[in-house]
Formats: sequence, C-alpha cells, structure tokens
Amino acid sequence: MNLVYSDSQGNVFDHPDYLALGRNAEMITEIMEDELIPLPEGATLVSLPFTRPVGIDAETGDMKLVPGDYHAVGALLPQGFTRLLLPGYVKSDKTKALPLFGYTAVVWKDDAFYVAARLTDNPYFWNPIHCDVTELESQVKTLTAKYPENRLYAHLSNCALGYECLTASNTFLQRWEGAVPVSYSCNAGCFGCISEQPDESGFVAPQTRMNFKPQIEEITQIMLEHLRTPESIISFGQGCEGEPSTQAALIIPAIKQVREQTKMGYININTNAGLTDHIRGIVDAGLDLMRVSTISALDDHYNAYYKPRAYTLKNVEKSLRYATDKGVITSINYLVFPGVTDREEEIEAMIEFVRRTGLKLIQLRNLNIDPESYLGIIPKARGELLGMKQMIEIFEQELPDVVLGSYSHTPKFYTSDRNATMVL
Repeated sequence: MNLVYSDSQGNVFDHPDYLALGRNAEMITEIMEDELIPLPEGATLVSLPFTRPVGIDAETGDMKLVPGDYHAVGALLPQGFTRLLLPGYVKSDKTKALPLFGYTAVVWKDDAFYVAARLTDNPYFWNPIHCDVTELESQVKTLTAKYPENRLYAHLSNCALGYECLTASNTFLQRWEGAVPVSYSCNAGCFGCISEQPDESGFVAPQTRMNFKPQIEEITQIMLEHLRTPESIISFGQGCEGEPSTQAALIIPAIKQVREQTKMGYININTNAGLTDHIRGIVDAGLDLMRVSTISALDDHYNAYYKPRAYTLKNVEKSLRYATDKGVITSINYLVFPGVTDREEEIEAMIEFVRRTGLKLIQLRNLNIDPESYLGIIPKARGELLGMKQMIEIFEQELPDVVLGSYSHTPKFYTSDRNATMVL
C-alpha cells in the first residue's frame, strides 16, 4: 500500500519507498487491508494544504515525513460511503485550518487508488455523474420562468448550478429528494456550520445562507411541483439555511395546504430538533419523515460542537420520541469522525439514545471539519478507542432493528431487500 501525496501544483503521486498510514483523530495508525475499498465513483482526490505526508519507510520500517515540498492527499467521498480513517499527515503550519471537507485516507495498491471506507448505502442516487448538467440547466430555466416571482426557485438555482448541490438539483429535475429551504436564522452556533461562520472562526463557509423570509405560497409551489410521484421526498432544512423549525409558522400552514391538494410523496424535515414545541406542531401538520442532526449523545460533546441556544440534548430526544410515537419515520444525521465517534463512551451513549428514541435509521455522515480545530473544542477521550469498523459492527449487533445508511429513504426502503441494491 503505497503512500499517496501531491506536489505544490496539485499533481498526485504514489511513493514507491513509503507505505501509507492513516489517522484516527490525533493518532497516526496503520491501515488494515480489511479497511480498504476501491476509490468509489464520484469520489475526488484533494491535496491538503499546510500539511506534510507521513508514511513508513519500507526499507527501515521507520515512520517518516516525505522529504521535500509535498502535501498529504485525501479523498472526498460521495454519499453512501463512511470514512474509517483520516489521511496520515502532520500540519506544516499549525495556525492554518483546512477547508471544511471530510478527508479520507487514500492509498495506491494493485495499480489503483483505494480508500479507508465502508459502503453504507446505495451510492447511485447521490452520485454526481447521474446529474445531467444540460438537463439541469434546461429545468432551471423552465421552473424559474414558470414562477418568476418565486425567490426560492431563484435561490435554489444558484445552489444547483453554482454550488452543484444535488438536493437543489433534484428540485429542478423533479426527482428523489428535493430541497425547499425556509430559514435564514438558527438556534445553534455549530462549530462546523457550512453556511455561516463568524469572522474569528478561521473557517470560510463553503455556502452562502439564504437571507430572506419566504412566503407560504413560494414554499407550496415548490412542494407541489416536486411531490408528483409516490417515491418523491421534499425536505425542509438544507445546507444553505439555518434551522428550519424556527420558521414553523411558515412550515405548518404550507404542509396543511399541500396535503389538502395531494397525498403524493413524503414531506421531510432535516432539523436539530431543539425547538420541541415547534417540532410537535410540524409533526401534527402532516410530517412523514424527520432527520435529526447530532454529533454525539453526550451533553458535553454535543454542546461543544452545536453551541445550542435555549435548548438541550434532552429537548432533541423529546422531539424524536414525539415524532416516533406519532408515526413519523425518524432518523439521525450522525456526524462521524474517526477517533471520536468510535470512542467507547460515545458508542455506549449513542446506543442508549437510539433505543430511547425509537428511531429507524442512523445516517452515518462524514464530518466536514478541520481535524485539529475540532479536536481542540471537544472533550478528551475517556474510554477505549475501538475504531470505526468495529463501531459499525457493534451498532449492527446491538441495534438489529435499526438500519445503518447515509441518507433519507421512503418507507418502502425499510421493507425491501436493501442488500440487493448495495453494490459498488
């Protein structure tokens, strides 16, 4: 397994004399053969700025930095794949933060790239290759012309064509899970927020947050356009907005109006679920699916990352339990990070949290963050570090009725043969 690295121009090489290493949080570690899969279709190799690659000198067996002006290389995985290890590197400038992406260890073996990852869901639906740009541009023109006064369509057109957001693209392609952002405000100050960062954070938000309050008619127009097939999903709560439940006064009447006109498809919300009273109203209006973002079931870790404003993790749990009891299919958007999520105490707490809330799906999502910055704000490990692979196996054993996946699904998914579609 040769180390993969890049020069200052971004050219990627494999090193014939150095074996690849990975990182589990702060610990440089060996990469095991059973942790590797071929580089998935839709993945991207990127150079990690301000880093030096670390490997094993094949001749001496010593851990060494690759000499010269070279950088570590990582892979950015498409949805459906869970990262098991970070790339092996050390910072060359510790004052600099890496851009907000989920870097995965990559190696060269058998004349091909491999990554330390695991297939956890069918990658087909979120593979960028299945988004035809020509068709997308045509559909953007069609729908923005049909609804020239709808600011949400105008906003989503930039998300689809500028940011290449697949959920926004689905809204125009009128398929699968589509987006309907509603909120410019948030009741959390997430350390890794991708749509809004304070100037002093050192991060650059990769997306611009929406800056207007939509009208109910703008919301319902998008919902009715999208909910045209039995398997369609329309989702409140996108990367370009704040917390959608802060706009419950818009969401509740929008859902009611749409459901008076069609029973087709499913209505989903991606939420932090901290505003329990608002979530109850949204659930009662006719919500079908709810995905709740979390990074931990431990208060100190959760609070360090989310910086919740006027709510606690207990509110999140109450919201999930209420939705589950009302028949909503609930899941968590579990932001996972090698060396943190696979800590013994984290695993134990999450298993109990899942059991108490009755959710059906754990969506394992690779945390996009600068590793050093993240590790600097969260509690230190209190128990044994088990590794991501073993963590997943423990979840499968301890939570046999809970599905491990990577994105939201319609109810049919939970009764079908999921394994038949899990192909590389």
